[in-house]
Amino acid sequence: MTKAAKSSPPAWHHVEQHGMFPDHDHDDVARFNFVASMNKYLAQTLGAGNELAYDKRVLPALKKELRRDPRSRHEIREAMNRDPFHSVWSAAKRNTMEQRQQISRSIVLPQADDLKERADALISEARNLELDPDLALPSYIASVDHHCMPGSYHTALIEGDVSAGANYDMGMFATTGGAMGQLTDMAGRAVVDWLKANHPTFAPKRILDIGCTIGHTTLPIAEAFPDAEVIAIDVAAPVLRYAAARAASLGIDNVRFVQADGEDLSRFEAGSFDMVYTSMFLHETSNAALRNVMAEVQRVLAPGGLTLHLEQPSYTEDMPLYEQFIRDWDAHNNNEPFWSRLHDLNILDVMQDSGFSEPELFTARVAAATVLEGPEDHGRGAAWHAYGAQKTASEGE
Repeated sequence: MTKAAKSSPPAWHHVEQHGMFPDHDHDDVARFNFVASMNKYLAQTLGAGNELAYDKRVLPALKKELRRDPRSRHEIREAMNRDPFHSVWSAAKRNTMEQRQQISRSIVLPQADDLKERADALISEARNLELDPDLALPSYIASVDHHCMPGSYHTALIEGDVSAGANYDMGMFATTGGAMGQLTDMAGRAVVDWLKANHPTFAPKRILDIGCTIGHTTLPIAEAFPDAEVIAIDVAAPVLRYAAARAASLGIDNVRFVQADGEDLSRFEAGSFDMVYTSMFLHETSNAALRNVMAEVQRVLAPGGLTLHLEQPSYTEDMPLYEQFIRDWDAHNNNEPFWSRLHDLNILDVMQDSGFSEPELFTARVAAATVLEGPEDHGRGAAWHAYGAQKTASEGE
């Protein structure tokens, strides 16, 4: 890949549109392109200045102050927050997060009634949605505006609202600088590529996606296994409505979207899924809930079945403290309250505590085929650290 191709800015108007994508005009495109390019510039060009500031100014001063090397990312964060370069960079990065929400909401909310009507028509025809009005939102979800999104994924502004899903769909391009592809489905496509490379004969008949939001990572997996029954669950009705309508508009008909909590999968029988999958879901889950989710995953996974959880790697002794600090930015600045605690955990230990045996467990790097070669971005590109298990097959299988 040429140097020019690496540095070319993302272009929001290249986002592939579908029957649920909100209407927009030239000015909307320009605003999204600005925020996407700004995010990319902050992450790559200006982001390198954080490490330079740390090496040249912050670390020497911190060693002098502590009379020792720093021992945690928290000590580094306190010192870096006093550095003028990092303070400006951090404020600008937070501002782009808020801008991304403002732009997409200013487009989506005036269309809320129209989007609802579109969704109703598509869902009525597809019959691919199952909502539970009595489902109680977990407190760790209800109390957080994730990613600076007012009302998060779950708030309905009108009856039958889909605006939260539309907002998420439009804005993910800007948040990721275009790194997730035209349909924001790069994670799902990466999983399909990983399965083909590492489990070429794997042919699941029943798949469960926990925490599916708008189904953007669900659909590539459903397309790859067209004979499989795919069930995608989430606790938030607005994003599920949008997800079901979006899937119908894209002609993908083997997914059923169900409002359910991953902590309680009692509606599904033990051993009833050949594959259970999550993508960047664990860090939005409390530690207590995480253990319940993993216990349920272990229960519903069939013998010989595969579970895969895409996340970023845990903070281990092998990970430099500076890298831990950079990875931790979202926890302190982007309404991700469970990010730090999750990455302090050994996820494989949690899975083992939930009933998986040590030989069943594994980790993997799941990378999108379009990942660009370039400077270290500490996991912010289209590549994920996966925690997984393949359940021991029954005798005779």
